[in-house]
Amino acid sequence: MGNFLIIPILVFGFFILLMFIFIVKQQTAAVIERFGKFQSIRNSGLQFKIPVIDRIAGRINLKIQQLDVLVETKTKDDVFVRLKISVQFQVIKEKVYDAFYKLENPHDQITSYVFDVVRAEVPKMKLDDVFERKDDIAIAVKEELNEAMVNYGYDIIKTLVTDIDPDMQVKEAMNRINAAEREKVAAEYEAEAERIKIVAKARAEAESKRLQGQGIADQRREIARGLEESVDVLNNVGINSQEASALIVVTQHYDTLQSIGEETNTNLILLPNSPQAGSNMLNDMIASFVASNQIGEEMKKTNAAKGITNKKSNNDGV
Repeated sequence: MGNFLIIPILVFGFFILLMFIFIVKQQTAAVIERFGKFQSIRNSGLQFKIPVIDRIAGRINLKIQQLDVLVETKTKDDVFVRLKISVQFQVIKEKVYDAFYKLENPHDQITSYVFDVVRAEVPKMKLDDVFERKDDIAIAVKEELNEAMVNYGYDIIKTLVTDIDPDMQVKEAMNRINAAEREKVAAEYEAEAERIKIVAKARAEAESKRLQGQGIADQRREIARGLEESVDVLNNVGINSQEASALIVVTQHYDTLQSIGEETNTNLILLPNSPQAGSNMLNDMIASFVASNQIGEEMKKTNAAKGITNKKSNNDGV
């Protein structure tokens, strides 16, 4: 019978012991109240309290926490933009009492301050400045929050502007502007490349024309030198300069006709400016032919006479 009574007593004692002790996790603080009044703050580990008299009013997380706040506001150039502000905060270990009793909902309090600061700073900036100076916005939010929340036992570790999202139409317009700017730059490069090609082509053509002109000049110089040598040769055989020039003209005329005759499907059309001019041209050609024939006959007679003289001289010598 005695053993039967011991077991319930032990069980009852175990439950009474459980009511005396409690465990606080690491990076957590427990707030103890006695008859509804603040009694103490218990840190991590095994803790004791008086059952019924003491109670755990709440637990405070001492880890670094993050609160993401989405704020929609308007910029200086009347563009609506949504910003995502990430606030990293932590309860100050020495001010757990303030953090627990002074604020009903710390997240709502922090959110209100973020809205207030962002909507005060962003309307002073243009949209491009919001992207460029987002760190300035984050610093302004951190300074304002630190000043306000330290009195409530919260330390603002860092604030970040993690996203800037303008209206969809504004983003499309910005993309079109960017694309147009890139097309403009591409067009400038293409125009410059085309200009370089045109300049290079013009220089090549100029060099080609210069070389072509030099070649023609050299050709005419050689032709003139050849004509001069031909006249000298004819003068050496007793033909004066006028007769030699007429002979060269006739020779070139026949060379031209021969060259034309060697080509197939070639037509030669002589168009005089007037009937009189045509008659003069024909008379000049006939005169040239007659002069050439006379020169040829005179050359034959001269050669024949020289042959007879040479033959006689040879006979006399014999």
